[in-house]
Amino acid sequence: MAWFDKRKNSPSVSGDGIKRKRAKHKDTLLLSEYKDKAVREEQESALLIIQNRPDTFFTVLYVLLLALGAVLSFSAGSAYASEAYGSGFYFVLNHLKHLVAGFVISAFFYFASQPRFMRIISVGFYGASILLLIAVLFVGVTGGGAQRWLNFGFFTLQPSELAKTGIILLMSLYLTRFDKAVNSKGLNKYSFLHGFLVPSLIFLLVCVLVMLEDHFSGTIIIAAIGFVMLFLGGTSLGWFLSIIPIGIGIGAMILNTDYARQRVESFFDKGGDSLTNNWQSTQGLYAIGTGGLFGVGLGESSLKYGYVSQPQNDFVFTIICEELGFFGAAAILLLFFALVVRGIILGSHAPDKFISLVIYGLTFKLAIHVILNVGVVSGVLPNTGISLPFFSSGGSATISQMIDMGIVLGLSRFCTQKK
Repeated sequence: MAWFDKRKNSPSVSGDGIKRKRAKHKDTLLLSEYKDKAVREEQESALLIIQNRPDTFFTVLYVLLLALGAVLSFSAGSAYASEAYGSGFYFVLNHLKHLVAGFVISAFFYFASQPRFMRIISVGFYGASILLLIAVLFVGVTGGGAQRWLNFGFFTLQPSELAKTGIILLMSLYLTRFDKAVNSKGLNKYSFLHGFLVPSLIFLLVCVLVMLEDHFSGTIIIAAIGFVMLFLGGTSLGWFLSIIPIGIGIGAMILNTDYARQRVESFFDKGGDSLTNNWQSTQGLYAIGTGGLFGVGLGESSLKYGYVSQPQNDFVFTIICEELGFFGAAAILLLFFALVVRGIILGSHAPDKFISLVIYGLTFKLAIHVILNVGVVSGVLPNTGISLPFFSSGGSATISQMIDMGIVLGLSRFCTQKK
């Protein structure tokens, strides 16, 4: 009886004991909810925390490439500038002017690159680029046989360069807002609509407008950027099967034009017409081969004197290979590789998906330009106009690339990686 009474009065069985256990359990739940709320608040507040400075390693690589680009652009284009414009400094002065303009504009985006602000301007940036692409079809100026530029009096602008950045910003915003639908399991209507169809239309609209300019290299780059953003955003791999007919359609439209078909035919018939259609590619390969392992010396290129067409622009890498040799060219490519890897690291340490996608997208955009440019000048890909970031002297491309880097550096202040 005593044992029974003892058990009955035990706190684990008595009413008081049960109440105490329930109260303790309730306190535990409240504490857990408080911790979860605290974690969420800490994550949200991380978006508002700005580090003292941008990522050091990325900044050093970027500035080094800008400096090398200015020097080698001058070396590659001095001969052509002297013959065509009467001054060997013509292209380098233009390049420096673009660098100054790019620095001012990118500085604005650097200081304005806060998550909330970037979300706000994403739609406007994309919309403005669409309007400019439409305008260039009606009032654009012609250069190099194509109507791709807008003349604003004191400068000309190629809208397709800004559209590439606009695509990355808007797709990052959309894929973040519909993250659950994009990453939902299985092939359902929500993952198709929000994970593939709508974001695809964002960059396909730009592809169509740029294709109407007869700008096929720009179309290819924009399509590549769009597909990379879909992959990074988490689009189901099953929906990527839809890319096959889209790719075939775009390829057929490109090959349906005489200009593009001629370029492709020349690519597959490298030795058949080396004095006309293949002249630029052939001379570029000669320049690369002439450089050997160590190069002929900075400023000592002979093929930039009327042999390599536009040596200060799309084919600047061939002159780099001739003057600096294999090791010098490889060192520059390693700098680009290190910059891309650092950008990927920054994106992986971003505080939210939107910032991560923006950094990833702008980084891969740079990588796509470098890969395609080197592929063209080395004869691996058909000859088409693709600039080498920071080295080619094109104004719109240089300023657009500096805007990209300003955004990445600005957003790197929010990333949690070690400096």
